[in-house]
Order: sequence, then structure tokens, then C-alpha cells
Amino acid sequence: MSRVLVTDLDGTLLGGDSDDRLALREALDRHPEVTVVFATGRGPASVREVLRDPLVPRPRWIVADVGATVLDGADFSAVEPLQGQLRAGWPGPERVRAALERFPALEYQRGVAQDGRCSYYLEPADLTAELTAAVAGLGLAWVYSGGRFFDVLPPEASKGAAVRALAEKLNWPADSVLVAGDSLNDLSLFRLGAHGVIVGGAEPALGAAVGDDPLVHRPERPGAAGILAALRSLGWVGRGARAPRRHALVVAYHRPSPLARPPASPNGILPTLASAFHDGLPGIWVAARPGDERPAAGARRDDVRLSAAEWSGYFHRACKETLWPVLMSAPDRAVFDPDAWAVYRSVNARFAEHLAERAAPGGTVWLHDYNLWLVPGLLRATRPDLRIGLFHHTPFPAPEVFATLPVAAELRASLARLDWAGFHTAAFADRFRHALAGLPARPRVGVHPLGVDRPAVEALARTRTPAPRPAVGRLVLSVERLDWAKAPVQKVDALDRLLTARPDLRGQVVFRLVCPPPEPGITAHDTTRALLERRIAEVDARWSHGSWHPVEYRPDSLTLPEVVDEYLAADVFWVTSLQDGMNLTAKEFVAARAAGARPPGVLVLSRRTGAAEQFGSAALLTDPLSPADLTARLAQALDTTPAERRARMARLSALLGHDRPIDWATRIVGAIRQAPSGG
Repeated sequence: MSRVLVTDLDGTLLGGDSDDRLALREALDRHPEVTVVFATGRGPASVREVLRDPLVPRPRWIVADVGATVLDGADFSAVEPLQGQLRAGWPGPERVRAALERFPALEYQRGVAQDGRCSYYLEPADLTAELTAAVAGLGLAWVYSGGRFFDVLPPEASKGAAVRALAEKLNWPADSVLVAGDSLNDLSLFRLGAHGVIVGGAEPALGAAVGDDPLVHRPERPGAAGILAALRSLGWVGRGARAPRRHALVVAYHRPSPLARPPASPNGILPTLASAFHDGLPGIWVAARPGDERPAAGARRDDVRLSAAEWSGYFHRACKETLWPVLMSAPDRAVFDPDAWAVYRSVNARFAEHLAERAAPGGTVWLHDYNLWLVPGLLRATRPDLRIGLFHHTPFPAPEVFATLPVAAELRASLARLDWAGFHTAAFADRFRHALAGLPARPRVGVHPLGVDRPAVEALARTRTPAPRPAVGRLVLSVERLDWAKAPVQKVDALDRLLTARPDLRGQVVFRLVCPPPEPGITAHDTTRALLERRIAEVDARWSHGSWHPVEYRPDSLTLPEVVDEYLAADVFWVTSLQDGMNLTAKEFVAARAAGARPPGVLVLSRRTGAAEQFGSAALLTDPLSPADLTARLAQALDTTPAERRARMARLSALLGHDRPIDWATRIVGAIRQAPSGG
């Protein structure tokens, strides 16, 4: 018998923790006869973003824009003539906004894609009879929910009306439908005569409006857990758990997928892999979950649980204090702690054990980065049938630098058991080959530079407003995590030297350093932060006059739209990494400035980044190990003519390319599977 779950998103399907959402997703996977329908106030673009989360079940139908939009969930095409009927009488957003301008309490929801509706913020006290009469005078409908959201809709549109039309089209009897909601804009769903569930923590006004309907379940649990309770109460899903599946592809990275809390950027390894899973990459994602951290929404995710002490020894000490400095070609900074290395071995062994349990016979394991360097040897010993690949997102050091590690032989023996190893650049790949030279078996090596989600950045660049600029002069921008390897102190020193040598630039240039705080507990980062803040204070004290300060230090985590605002404001984007596997902020800057209407900026790029191999002389290349060169290239960037800026940006845009995350990931999985077995 066919059954239909019609569910709101925010506060309902997306409510509760990720364990609840996983349990609901798995229950629905076990019962494909339950058709899922979204009924949401979000627009289609926002629904697509929600579907990037692998814990969200895939809808067969989508009711969006509070009932003004009806889409086929398979391809996001409009369901006609049904959608046209729901929008009948809609005069267009411009006429609605013009007619309601006389109500200053209405705050239009800017930045929210709206189609077939107008959405405002409104305080409860301002929901007046005069306002609702004005909407009625336009021949339109309205709905108010959450004590804040006021939506103006076509006269026939509502979530309930859209679902009723779908039910008539597809012959769904009322007793085969369960509707789920948490706010007043879901009320029309509960007037369909179907089964219902008001999830725990719902807006009290919804429960009051629904009344004592015997068809409506009212579980205490919020969100996905409440929906699952109702499905079980109806007998539509069972309580049994599936035996753990084995997968043809298992991806392992020490960090979990970020999709329980959307990442600041769609670019980087975490969102790239999550996007690839969303776009069709099969399998599961195995990650560490440290301490008491709640499980994040992952791409069909498994966890390797670590205590806080284990995470500190593994990640803070062994990874960041022993391996990271060597990867950055700064072995003098490395600190080797035998106890921390024992924890690193233990964590890698637990990853290997878990991967062995979850990989199907003859399956593919795709490892990521130096944090799992011992897994290949351990996994090969127990599962010789697997194809094992590892992609390095970091630089790889010269063989003589790698050899400074007290555990270099142990690492070489493990890495030699790979079938395939991947890198962003040919230079890093060559270093890896030389580091493993002389071993009887070595993996095949590939070069696959990672790109950015160019359409996402470009779309923002065309609609966003540049961040505030200095009152006079030019803006030099850096956006980077706080890490000594990004050379933040060297940049401040270079600015100091430039102001000494170029009096004409005093009061005419500002260096804005956006530097999100690092994870607590890494000693080297604490030392870098203290030194950086001291040098900023010294340089500002030396050169500031009036309202002008040469350095704007922002230790903030920005969203992608806010970062794009900064890109659009900058005259110069300054990347000075001492070593960097790629550097995706440089690529984001190019994507934003090539798409935006503002005059192009200048990219000053460290020669020691993977991006420099791709962009070459289209960027102004600088050597962060040379103080004189850092200063000279910054001066050159500030002096670049508009014509040269345009020419450089055109070349950078052409070199950036349009590769999608799924293309990158698919090529690598194919390369691992096609490599000769290294077992």
C-alpha cells in the first residue's frame, strides 16, 4: 500500500539532532513505499541546499514558497498546470511591495529567493487589521508564523492547497497521508483530513489552532524524532535496525562532514566531498568524533569515537606539532612526542579496523591527508582485496625534509602499500616518488588539482554589496585561518617596511587581515596569535594618524557571502603561504572578481602554493621567505595600472576553469580502481 509523508523542513524534518535525522532517513530507506513530499516556506534554491545533507531523505515532490511553487523532486521542474492554478491572481512582487510600502513595520526578507510570494519580517504587535485588510484588498492571502514571519501569497496558494491538488492528481486517499509541521504556516496541512504530527517544541499557536483532532499525533520528541514516532505509531515503519552494510566505496577523513551546520564556504575538502556525495558519489564517510562532540550530519557517515585526550594527542600533538611542520618544509619547528605518536598509531589502527569492517569485498577505500598515513599498511594486512588510495591536500616535502621525521621509515613502509596517491601539483607528486624511492613496491601517483564551486561564488558576486572600504586609499586583503604557515606576521612586517620606504602610501593603504580563530589546544597557533597581535599593535602605534590605522585585524569567522563582500571590496588580495597544497581563497577571489561588476583586483600569490602552478604569471608571484620580495610585490600590486589589472584578471579567469566537485572526485575514484594493486 502506498503511503505519503508530507513534511515541513525547518523545525520539523530538520529539527532534532543528527542521530534522530539518521534514524528517520534509515527508516524511510527501509520503506520505499513511503513517498516523501516537502512542504516548506523555502524557495527552490534553498531546498537544493538542504538536499546537500545526506541525512535528508530525497523528496518525490516539493511544495515550496509556502505553497506557491510545486516541483517534481526528480528534476525540479514545475508541476503544471497545477502550479499555475495555485498562482492565479498573483500580481507580481513589485506591485505587492509597492502597495504595502505604507506599512513601515514590514521588513522585506532580502537575500531570500522568492517566487510567487512576498515574505516579510513582522513583530506580532504590528500584525494589524489595517495590514491584513490591505492584503485582502489586493485579492491576496497571507500567513503569519513563528511570531515573526509574514508571507503574502496568491489567493489560492497555501501548503495545504498545494498538497490537496497533488493528492487529487495522484489519487492519494486522505488516510494514506501523514502531514508533519511545527508552525502556523503548516496549519493548512492539518486541515486536509489526513493523519498529522505536530512535533515536539512546535509553535504553541499551531497546537491550539489544530485542537483535539484525533488524527493528529503530538509526540514529545522534536523534529525528525517526532516524525519517526508518528510513523511507528501508524505502523508505517518498523523498529528493527538493519545490519551494518558494506560499501563499494568508503571515504575516510579525520574530520566529519560539515552539513549539520552549513560551512562558511562551499570550497575546501569537507564541502567538496559532501557536494560529491550529494551529486551521486556512492558509499559512506568515516570520520573521527572527538570528545563529547555531537555527531554532525555526514555523507552516510560512520564515526570513530575518540576521547578528548585521544584527540589532543592525535591531532593537536602528533598531527600539528610533529607532521605539520615537516609538511610545511620547516622541520626545525617539529616536536616529536613518543606518547603522542603512540596515540596517532592507535587512532590510525582504529580507522583501519573500522574501514575493514565497512568496505565490501573488492571495494575501494579513499583516504585523505597525512592524518591517516599509517592506515594503508594496517589495512592492507587485513584486507588485501581492497583498492586503497590517498589524496594529499597538503604539500609534500622534499625527501631530505621528510627523512627528518623520527618515524619516517614507519611512514614510508605504510605509504608504499597504497595502490594510488594523489596530489594537487606535479612538484608535490615528484617529491613523494623520491621519498619512496628504493622500496620494492610503490603506488601509482596522480595529479588532480582541486578547484572551487565557481557558480556559487559567481552568483554571490553578482548580487552582493562590497564590504566597507577605507575612507581613502587602497585596500589590501587577506582571508586565511590563523596559522604560522600562512605567514601573517611576515605580512605585517612587509607592510611596515613598505610604509617606511614609501611615505606617499601613509594614510593611503589599509591591510585588512580576516583571520578566523583556530581550534583551541594547538600551541603553535597560540604562539603565532600572540606574536601577530603584538606586531599589529606596534605597526599601528608607529604609523596611525587621525582615523587611519594601517592594519585592520578581524579574528572572525565569516560566512561565504560575507567573504565574497570582502573580495569585492579589495584592491589587492594577498596570499603569502610558506607552503600550501593549493590555496582555494585565491581561486575564490578570482571567481568573485571575474564575475563582479567592480574593477578587477590584483592577486599577489605565494610561489609556494599549488595555485601558483596553475595561475603562473597571471598572478603577481611573491616569495614569502624573502622579506624584500614580499615588500616589493606588494608595492607593485598597489602601483598596477587599471589596464594591467584587467589583463591579469582575464588570464586568471581563463586559467581557473569550471571543474565541478563531482568531476574531481569521480576521476580520483576511477584512478584508484584502475591502478595496479599495490598489495
